[in-house]
Amino acid sequence: MVAAAQIIEVEPGLWLWRMSHPDWEPEEVGDRLVTSTCVESRGERALLDPLAPAETDDPVWRRLDAEPPTMLVVLKPDHVRSVDVFAQRYAVPAYGPDMFHRDDIPATELEPVYPGTVLPGGMVALYDGRYRLETPLWIPEHDVVVFSDGLTSLGGELQVWNTPWHEERVLPAMKAMLDLPFDTVIVSHGYPLHPRVEFERALLRPPFTGAV
Repeated sequence: MVAAAQIIEVEPGLWLWRMSHPDWEPEEVGDRLVTSTCVESRGERALLDPLAPAETDDPVWRRLDAEPPTMLVVLKPDHVRSVDVFAQRYAVPAYGPDMFHRDDIPATELEPVYPGTVLPGGMVALYDGRYRLETPLWIPEHDVVVFSDGLTSLGGELQVWNTPWHEERVLPAMKAMLDLPFDTVIVSHGYPLHPRVEFERALLRPPFTGAV
């Protein structure tokens, strides 16, 4: 029996589910649990980087079938996950990068998202300086920023994921996000929910290099 996804209630109109990624290998960084986000904003109900539960009676499916999404968003090329499953099940538009890894290309046609793109529901794609084509989403309706891999808590505390451009590009881009009025950040890997003060501290910590 596959374990049911773990649902985390954040606030009305915002909830997460965590579940094991089926393609995770033990030698990979971190653990196999990853986070998907469901958020309601200005009349839209969006699934961000959604991973589909394997069991048909999983509580996540029951909840989504009762209140179906109106849109899907992929925040990063290697977070395609189950976008095709959700697009086929709910027949809703999908948004995301304009290029993907050659062995992980979605069948679903995605409307391109770039830094500065304002999506339906008023969600704004941000520039994270990492050259990984990730576009974190600022959701003003909930005072939250949602990341794919730009930040992680796999090391036990919130950190910026390391790149060769950390000082030159990444820190300036992340610091620019402090101009936005958000209270919470959500990350995919490690514990998902962190207050703004932890984001500020993450910018002062050494970047995450994969050591856990």
